[in-house]
Amino acid sequence: MAPQADRFSRFLLGLALFMALCAQATAQDKPRVPESFAPLIAALWPDAQARGISRKTFDLAFAGLTPDARVAALTVRQPEYGAPVADYLARIASQARIEGAARKAREWKPTLDAIEKQYGVDRWIVLALWGIETSFGANSGGFDVIRSLATLMAIGYRSDYFRDELLAALQVLQQRPVAREKMIGSWAGAMGQPQFMPSNFLNLAVDFDRDGRKDIWSSAPDVLASIANFLKHWGWKTGVAWGCEVILPQGFDYTRSRASYAEWTALGLTRADGEPMPEGNAILFFPSGVRGPAFLVGENFEVIKRYNNSDVFALAATQIADRAQGRGGIRSAWPANDRQLSRDERVALQKRMKELGHPVNDFEGRIDFDLRDEVRLEQAKHGMVPDGHPTREFLERIGAR
Repeated sequence: MAPQADRFSRFLLGLALFMALCAQATAQDKPRVPESFAPLIAALWPDAQARGISRKTFDLAFAGLTPDARVAALTVRQPEYGAPVADYLARIASQARIEGAARKAREWKPTLDAIEKQYGVDRWIVLALWGIETSFGANSGGFDVIRSLATLMAIGYRSDYFRDELLAALQVLQQRPVAREKMIGSWAGAMGQPQFMPSNFLNLAVDFDRDGRKDIWSSAPDVLASIANFLKHWGWKTGVAWGCEVILPQGFDYTRSRASYAEWTALGLTRADGEPMPEGNAILFFPSGVRGPAFLVGENFEVIKRYNNSDVFALAATQIADRAQGRGGIRSAWPANDRQLSRDERVALQKRMKELGHPVNDFEGRIDFDLRDEVRLEQAKHGMVPDGHPTREFLERIGAR
C-alpha cells in the first residue's frame, strides 16, 4: 500500500473510532427510557397497599400509561443554571408577572388579608411564587403527574426520592381532591397552580375556602393559603425583610460573608436605595461576582429557597414582590460577560471541593451559602477576590474537571 493511501486508511479508522466513542458517550449521557411500566407497577403495589391505596385507585393511576421520553430529556435541563443572571431575571421576574402580581393583589385583597393574618407570611412573596410557578394558574405544566413520577423512577433519576413522591401521588389520588385526568403538573411531578410535590400537598396544602377539598388546581384561596402555609412551615419570620441590594465601601474585606445588618452598616455598607438597613442577620451575596450587584440576604430569603433551591430563583421572587409594590428594581449594572456555571461544572466544583477537604452538602449542582464560604477560602489561597462566586477560571485554578 502506498504511504499516502496508508495514511488515509489510518485517518478513516481513527475517524470511525472517534465517531463510535462519541455515539457511545451520547448513549451513556442520555437516560434510557423503558418501553413499559410493568416491572415498576408490580414492584410498587405492596408498598402502595401498605399506604392504604386501594387496588381500584392503583389500577386507575396506571391505566394506559407508558414512560414519557420528554421527561427523561428534561432531566438534563435546568433553567437556573448557565444563563446570565440578568437574562434569567428578565425572563422570570418579567414585567408581565410584576403587573400580574399587582393585579392579583387587588383582586384577592380580602383573601390575602385573611391569609396574611393567619400565617404571617408576606402576601407579595406568595403572589410572586404563584406568578413564577404557573403565571397565576395560566400554565400548570401539562404533564401527567403520575406518568412523570413513574418515568423518573423508571430511568433511575433520583429514584428513591421520586419513588416516595409517586407513592404520595397515589395517596393524593386516593383522597380524590381532583379527578384523575386533572392531576396535571410539571415534568418533575409538581402539581397544580402552586406546583406542590405530592408529599407537600399531603402535608401542607390548605382548604382555605372550606369547600371540603384542598384544591390547588382551581381554587385561588386554596392556592394562596397553601403557598403561605408552605413558607410558614419552613420558618418564615413575620415582618422580616428578605434583604436588600447594597453598595460596598472602598477597601472592603471580601472574606466577610456573615454578620448582622448593624455590623454591615458599621463596616460601611449602605443600601442601594438609600433606605435604612433592616434588622436581623444577613449573608453577603454576589450572584455574578464583585463585578455585579451585591445583596444582603436574610433568613426569609433562605425560606424562599425551600420552594426552589436556587439563589437566582429566590432573587427573582423578591424582585417581583418588590416591584409589584412600586419599589425600584436592582440599581447596579450586571456584568456584560456574565457566564454562570453549567450544572455539570457545578457538580465538578462540588466534587473537587470535597476532594480538597471542604464540607459539601450534596452533589446535585446547587451552590449554597455554606459552599460559597468554602469557595472564598480557596479563592484567597489562589490570589483571587474572595467573593464566593465560582467561575470557570476558579475551576481551573483548583483543578476541577
